[in-house]
Amino acid sequence: MTLDGLAQILLFFLLILIAAKPMGLYMARVFEGQRTLLSPALRPVERLIYRICGVDKEDDMKWTTYALAMLLFSIFGLLLTYALLRLQGFLPLNPQHFSGKEMTPDLSFGTAVSFTTNTNWQSYTPEATISYLSNMVALAIHNWMSAAAGITIAIALTRGIARRSAQGIGNFWADVTRCTLYILIPICFAYALVLVWQGVPQNFAPYVQAKTLEGATQSIPQGAVASQECIKMLGTNGGGIFNANSSHPYENPTPLSDFLEIFSIFLIPAGLTYTFGKMVGSARQGWALFAAMSIMFFAGVLVTYHFEQAGNPNVTRLGVEAAATGTQPGGNMEGKETRFGIPSSALFATVTTDASCGAVNSMHDSYTAIGGMAPLANIMTGEVIFGGVGAGLYGMLMYAILTVFIAGLMVGRTPEYIGKKIEQYEVKMAMLAVLVLAADILCFSALSANLNIPPGATSLTFTDAQKAAEAKLPSAAGWNHVNNSSPSSYLGATYNNVNNSGPHGLSEILYAYTSCTGNNGSAFAGITVNTPYYNLTQGLAMFIGRFLMIIPLLAIAGSLARKKYTPPTVGTFATDSATFAALLVGVVIIVGALTFFPALALGPIVEHFQMLHGKLV
Repeated sequence: MTLDGLAQILLFFLLILIAAKPMGLYMARVFEGQRTLLSPALRPVERLIYRICGVDKEDDMKWTTYALAMLLFSIFGLLLTYALLRLQGFLPLNPQHFSGKEMTPDLSFGTAVSFTTNTNWQSYTPEATISYLSNMVALAIHNWMSAAAGITIAIALTRGIARRSAQGIGNFWADVTRCTLYILIPICFAYALVLVWQGVPQNFAPYVQAKTLEGATQSIPQGAVASQECIKMLGTNGGGIFNANSSHPYENPTPLSDFLEIFSIFLIPAGLTYTFGKMVGSARQGWALFAAMSIMFFAGVLVTYHFEQAGNPNVTRLGVEAAATGTQPGGNMEGKETRFGIPSSALFATVTTDASCGAVNSMHDSYTAIGGMAPLANIMTGEVIFGGVGAGLYGMLMYAILTVFIAGLMVGRTPEYIGKKIEQYEVKMAMLAVLVLAADILCFSALSANLNIPPGATSLTFTDAQKAAEAKLPSAAGWNHVNNSSPSSYLGATYNNVNNSGPHGLSEILYAYTSCTGNNGSAFAGITVNTPYYNLTQGLAMFIGRFLMIIPLLAIAGSLARKKYTPPTVGTFATDSATFAALLVGVVIIVGALTFFPALALGPIVEHFQMLHGKLV
């Protein structure tokens, strides 16, 4: 690691630390209905929205009603998105004339679930598949909806902890409206202008046809990039206009835009920790959560950066200079953008996998085994290391409940968290969320690793003539085995590889379902998932990962809101201390290690030892 690289990481963290309090204080005022700097301009708009939609913002919903409203809000958006994608050929703002042929039923389903759940996994090449209208209405609208929904869930759980003997946890429709109107729109308006200044396009022009120096014709995609890029990053969504995502110069043109994008990813999640402390009446409670998240952030980024800067020892043995010098970066530059280098790539990979943001400025599939395992492990924590907007806070609060329960067992007294007794019901709901996520990842990964599915299909039957035709193909182009790495043209159809062989192939499958369940959206790009099987199973994994975590946590919010406040005593375990933060980190890591270590041992850990013993990987 270099001093310049470490300085970049430290500068990033210091700016997040500085921004956390003012951002958190502002959000607390917004969700408590207090006056803010923007109230004179936005309060009339807010009242108009309530009047048009028939919303009574004073209606305090029980957790069941709040959950139902959230589900209806999300499912309506999912169905609308599916319809728009299938019908894009009949709709305007489509200069490339894309149609439902590009967005097949299974791909449309997977994409609709992906954007509804804030995952934004893209099994397709956006610039060759999606019209401008589909991008802006069918997809980008979910960057707002899913982000706002996630934040409101975190606020509802915070209210459940803060309130005393209350039946309700707030009004979902008022929370979503305030979040969008006072937080997301103002920041994105300024953010988009800054991105345009940095060179990000914002237009509806047809694709530009250009001549290359060799005389070939190149199609250069256009689009309303800046407006989608800002909410994609701020809302920790990740779905790009272009297949290369944030390594594309139109989405991320300069080092400044690169830094602003990762800063915006952590801005709201970090601020929400202070919002939590403010709303429960103790800022120290919020800072304890912030401290736990920060410890795990530094662990992840330093591991990733170390192994990427160290590079592949097999390459070093060939006489290639691996150390950073004044003329070359050293380390593992495979899959990295030369504009950003190893430090910024490692920081970007860590931030996006700490949060539920699938944006990438380098290819995780090309990282070293342990360098790639660190982003994967970040997602396996439940993305509670700041995490997605809202999702990071409510995920960490789930672990906080388990932590005080474990601490209570150690000292033999009823566990309490901020004046609320943590009893059987709350622990059961928290464990349900943990177990559902683990089962979702491991079961789908195991199924996919063992089915040996032919690329592009769920099952195929071969006649002798077909087998003979396949036998005439070059051996490198055969497709009858799941782990081939080359596309094949066979009887008029083209089949792409599913994934690589060996432990790296397992890592690709494991990463895919971890990313989907964690609603992250990034990938080990060596795996091809645009098949009916993967589109459907990944869609189910995303749906389970989002809603079967949210519903148990809302149940906890409703249960805690009804409880009376219990004043602390000399025997109460302090949850605003360094001891609690350290224990919280330990619980997150131990739960993740016990759950996923066997799978990691078969994938990236085996691959790492293969590399050390001389195999080029």
